[in-house]
Formats: sequence, C-alpha cells, structure tokens
Amino acid sequence: MSENTTEVIVGGLVLAVAAGFLVYAGQVTGLSGGQSEYRLNASFRAADGVEVGTDVRMAGVKVGRVVSIGLDPETYRAETTFTVREGIAVPEDSAVAVSSEGLLGGNFIEVLPGGSPFYFEPGDEIEFTQASVSLIGLLTKFVAGEDSASDNGASGDGG
Repeated sequence: MSENTTEVIVGGLVLAVAAGFLVYAGQVTGLSGGQSEYRLNASFRAADGVEVGTDVRMAGVKVGRVVSIGLDPETYRAETTFTVREGIAVPEDSAVAVSSEGLLGGNFIEVLPGGSPFYFEPGDEIEFTQASVSLIGLLTKFVAGEDSASDNGASGDGG
C-alpha cells in the first residue's frame, strides 16, 4: 500500500509542477487574458528581429505585444499590428521604433510618447516610425568612414 501512496503523491507533484509551467508560459506570452488590450498599427521600412509575440514597451516597461506582421506588396514595408494595455493612452504625435536590447539581445517595439492632448483610438495607425538598425550595416559604415577619414587626414597633412 505504501508503494501506491508514494506513486500517487509523486504523480500529484508532477501534475502541479506542469500546471505551474503552463500558467507561467501563459503569463510570459501574454495569453493569460487577465488584462484587456487595444490594437494599433505601424508600418516600418525594416522590422528585423520583430515577430508575433515580440514585446511592445514604453519607458522600458512591457505594455503589449506584436500580434501580426506582414509585408505590404505595394509599398514593400513591414505592416505591423500590436497591442497596448487598456488604460495606457498613446498620444497622437507618438512614434514607434524597432529597438534592440543590446548586442546579443532581441528586438522589441518601443513606443516613444509625444505630448499631444489627443490620443490614438483602437485600430489607428502610428505614422512616425523608425526602422530597425542593422548591426552589420553600422559596422560597414563605421569601417568605411574610418578609411575615408584617415585618407582625407593623410592628404591634408602632406599638402
């Protein structure tokens, strides 16, 4: 009998841990449904590293998530739909940017609030956007800038 009791207790603990992981995963991915959200749209020239589920942050605090992203075949821009928690009003002159957590971190959508007394309504499109910055592109420009700056400096000193 004691062997069966031990198996039941261990099985119950395994189920409790599994349920805990499911609750945690729901909270992390935003599927918990505990808070209502509204949707906004934005169009980016480049949205590298942004995908469904990517965080939307304001002042470093997660306020929503990306719910859809796709390519507009006419403009060749990344059309993005994201959510913002109810109760967080986004001024109409706000901008959104694809930002990076660092060299090795992922990207996220950053809402840069403006100062307008008027606010976006659900479904509105934010027009002021800043695309993601390619690290390789920056390094290439930096190296090219260094080469041309040193050449200009050398010819200026010799003249």
